[in-house]
Amino acid sequence: MQNDIVKCGLKEKTNSNLVDTIGKEAYVWCEKDWKHDDHEHAHQRAQLTFVEEGYQYFHIDQKIYLVPQYHVIWIPSGKAHRITSEAKTVNLMVFLFKTVFEDDFYQNVHVFAVPSVLKEMLLYASKWNQLTEEDEEQDLFFKAILKSLPNFCRESSYLEIPVPSDARLIPVCTYINSNFKYSLNADELAEKAQMSVRSLQRIFKSETGITLQKYHQLVRILKSIELIDGGQLTLSQIAYKVGYQSLSAFTSSYYSIMKSKPRVKKIN
Repeated sequence: MQNDIVKCGLKEKTNSNLVDTIGKEAYVWCEKDWKHDDHEHAHQRAQLTFVEEGYQYFHIDQKIYLVPQYHVIWIPSGKAHRITSEAKTVNLMVFLFKTVFEDDFYQNVHVFAVPSVLKEMLLYASKWNQLTEEDEEQDLFFKAILKSLPNFCRESSYLEIPVPSDARLIPVCTYINSNFKYSLNADELAEKAQMSVRSLQRIFKSETGITLQKYHQLVRILKSIELIDGGQLTLSQIAYKVGYQSLSAFTSSYYSIMKSKPRVKKIN
């Protein structure tokens, strides 16, 4: 009989459901150089994931959420999700909560930048890494983090890449994802969707909540984050690789999405 796979202290049984055998209300699971699979799973604990280094993509409910370094994602209990990343190194802290407060915040997925106070709280909590026995200080501390999350959260829909359910739009998204460096050609995209340009623009906006142009911009910026994480290129080189003709145009576009200026890692 095959041994159960353990993920963050939860045992994976059939149908990619993780079984909770831990009695305590909340705990934290930290790992350096995180290794993960990319299949969908669910568990009956709410999850707060802090990306300390690298970046992660979370695939949830026909959306792809980017969680860059020093961001967190909140995932409600029972919400199926899968994780992908091509970052060279991914260091994560995963907080798992058995129960949450009665607030609408806790029933929805959220991604937001971590303010300095929350960052220090999360890093302090690493001293309880993988501790599954009861600890009074930890219990009170984790409740404080949980209670404060709605106040720390900002509206961060700019980190979501929607995936349309209309099959006609999938070739359009696939093409943009592969050719993001080039300008959009509405006629060419409409041909791939086998509809008129006007219909494509209307249906795409209805399906995803954003325009083709916004989708194109999101893909470019998310690709630039991957290149920045690689630490091998200057910002000017990255701007060119993702399709911008100048560093200033790239910086402006990046800021409009990420609400901060791009900063390249030091090249070794």
